Amino acid sequence: MDTSVSAYNENTHVESDQALPITISGLTKRYGSLYALNSVDLEIRSGEFLTLLGPSGSGKTTLLMAIAGFNRPDSGSIRFGDSEMILMPPHQRNVGMVFQSYALFPHMSVAQNIAFPLKLRGVKAAERLSRVNEALETVQLSGLGDRTIDQLSGGQRQRVALARAFVFRPRILLMDEPLSALDKKLRERMQIELKQLHRQLGVTTVYVTHDQREALTMSDRIAVINDGLLMQVDTPEIIYNQPVNAFVADFIGESAMLPLTHTTNGILEFGGQEIVQTPVSGTDRTWSMVIRPERLEIADKQAVPNESLIVFDGVVRESVFQGESAFVLLELSDGTELSLRAGGGTDSRAQRLQPGEQIKISMQRHDVIVIPAGQE
Repeated sequence: MDTSVSAYNENTHVESDQALPITISGLTKRYGSLYALNSVDLEIRSGEFLTLLGPSGSGKTTLLMAIAGFNRPDSGSIRFGDSEMILMPPHQRNVGMVFQSYALFPHMSVAQNIAFPLKLRGVKAAERLSRVNEALETVQLSGLGDRTIDQLSGGQRQRVALARAFVFRPRILLMDEPLSALDKKLRERMQIELKQLHRQLGVTTVYVTHDQREALTMSDRIAVINDGLLMQVDTPEIIYNQPVNAFVADFIGESAMLPLTHTTNGILEFGGQEIVQTPVSGTDRTWSMVIRPERLEIADKQAVPNESLIVFDGVVRESVFQGESAFVLLELSDGTELSLRAGGGTDSRAQRLQPGEQIKISMQRHDVIVIPAGQE
């Protein structure tokens, strides 16, 4: 699989003096005949925010727990900077961890929860108080140190868990789906707050989620993982606009995949319409075109394909108003289903479409994404 690295703008981050790169080489973890991780190679840059993204059972949490030291891989290497960590116990890795359940102590106050890792490390009381107050201010909870955990909202508990994870100034911060218990509105707000906090702290951060929109919102780079294999590692923009295979294209964002056929002169086409020149020589591979719903537009009835435009004829099967957008399900003449997502304003043509209505839809040729068919 292509796990190539693209441009990463380090100037957008204030990198911590303690931030470290993580180098993972040949990491393998098996449970019987099942590979949870299958010879994973991954370079995580010092100070970056990298998200491990994949469906349930893909291996993303197994990889995170291997970095933390909570599970032992069967083979491979994990290096923090120049130091090999594969045999190092968790408490010696100096890693901050935020769990899905937050794992806060209900019998302790907010300040006591945050101070706990400092106390374990023998930090003196005066220094503990100073660092706890600084952490509370960082996560916008100043003045709440004396509250108990059950007096906090979900968002506040999440901030306490974060403060406890970074108060001892770890070299690396690991987060295992820390926003999954929050409602949609709070979750989206916390995504931005986490992104801003990372920029402020500058610590190397590895984040696990199955939510592709969350990954696109927060990450410097995304590592898409499935069945213990890395599918693609790149920036959110490249992952979304240049997926390397059908799994990535389907998992990242809404999409439809149309099978392309080769013509005798080496052109790829769909339904008799030329789509793109064959991306590789020869016709021994099969290809698909990925279509994102937001890249489609309702076209004039007189629209025809040209050098810059691809045009489809379709029948409306359903049109749904969804507030900020209108979602339209279409069927092409060969039975292929496509979906279109357009702005939900009151003058939106998509909003006025009726089931059974015949329409033309179009997309810009430069928006075409061609990938190998299947999950090659």
